[in-house]
Amino acid sequence: MIWRFIRNVRLGIKTLMLHKMRSMLTMLGMVFGVGAVIAMLAVGEGASREALDQIRKLGSQNIIINSQKPVEQAAAGAMNVRMNIYGLLYDDLSRIEQSYETVHRVVPAKLLRGQGRVLGRTLELRLVGTSPDWFDLVARELIAGRRMSQRDLDENSSVVVLTEHGARRLLAGQQTLGAQVLINSGYYTVIGVVKSEESQSSTMQTPDQNIDAYIPINVAIERFGDISVTRSSGSRSRELVELHQLIVQVDSIDHVESTAAAIDRMLELNHPKKDYSMSVPLALLRQAEATQRTFNIVLGSIAGISLLIGGIGIMNIMLASVTERTKEIGIRRAIGAKRKQIVGQFLIETVVLSVTGGLIGIGIGILIPWLITMFAQMPTAVTMWSVMLSVVISVGIGIVFGMYPAMRAANLDPIVALRHE
Repeated sequence: MIWRFIRNVRLGIKTLMLHKMRSMLTMLGMVFGVGAVIAMLAVGEGASREALDQIRKLGSQNIIINSQKPVEQAAAGAMNVRMNIYGLLYDDLSRIEQSYETVHRVVPAKLLRGQGRVLGRTLELRLVGTSPDWFDLVARELIAGRRMSQRDLDENSSVVVLTEHGARRLLAGQQTLGAQVLINSGYYTVIGVVKSEESQSSTMQTPDQNIDAYIPINVAIERFGDISVTRSSGSRSRELVELHQLIVQVDSIDHVESTAAAIDRMLELNHPKKDYSMSVPLALLRQAEATQRTFNIVLGSIAGISLLIGGIGIMNIMLASVTERTKEIGIRRAIGAKRKQIVGQFLIETVVLSVTGGLIGIGIGILIPWLITMFAQMPTAVTMWSVMLSVVISVGIGIVFGMYPAMRAANLDPIVALRHE
């Protein structure tokens, strides 16, 4: 049985090779269709994975709350209002910690502007006054030294953790750990360097930036207070913001969305001007995953049209082949060939065409994403399931679109076929 099948496959290939150009042109539909399926899904998968990775780095059990200037105050700011008071309060931190059993911990952050200076080199920094738990909730790779500790907070230590970008700009060619950095009017000892990853997405803001410098929050409050001065278009305005950010870690992923809703209701009661914004990475993650599924379905459907066209092309060519080989079919039937043998022979030829085109298309579909990543710097990801799907579709199209020509060939009357010229 197996040897007979192999013999039929060889016969099918030999028959197709008699018309090389026609066979190649027939396969083009499958080649481009399969290549388009794999390449389009790879581009969509790469973009989705990048977005999902950025969201996961924020922590699926975290809730990020940021101070936000109310619209009316933003408009008043253009009128040179001397003092803007808004944002999260120290009381909000206490209420969230004490009111919700599902809250595991809350990490506060004060975000301030300062200028770092080392031996004539300067860099504008964003000072992040926070607690040691920050580095647990916003996971960033430690490159050198150590992170802040509870002892640094308890002793009001003037220590700083720089990002890799800040360390290169300020401490190039010098020993990093233990170096003294002048930030505004105070000196800080560098105890560590972390790798910072800044989001490229306009719909999602990561808690850190490349120019961050992390210092104990009590040191930030003691040296900088709660009032900051901002400059815009030559005018100066003063802002009083107690806390710029709170990162709330929930004890279980199942409680994240309900806890976020409860915290939002509590904040609404104490912030009638809506001077805060809330981001829930878990909700963003689920939305991104749903968008990815929809995107893949759309891309797959578009590419599937190419496969459909390729299948129709195969069917047309095989119908033409039936007409050309009518006399051959009549001879085979006359010497005893059964209808199922005629059907099998034509099906084998169509499957060989579609599978060969599919395999070439797989190669092109893998090559195109690689070229896109190399030259356009766009993330792509060829998945095994997309390759397997393409193979299955290739075989399926060969069978489906080859069945009608095969049945038509098998149903020819042997006597009429023998008389065909």
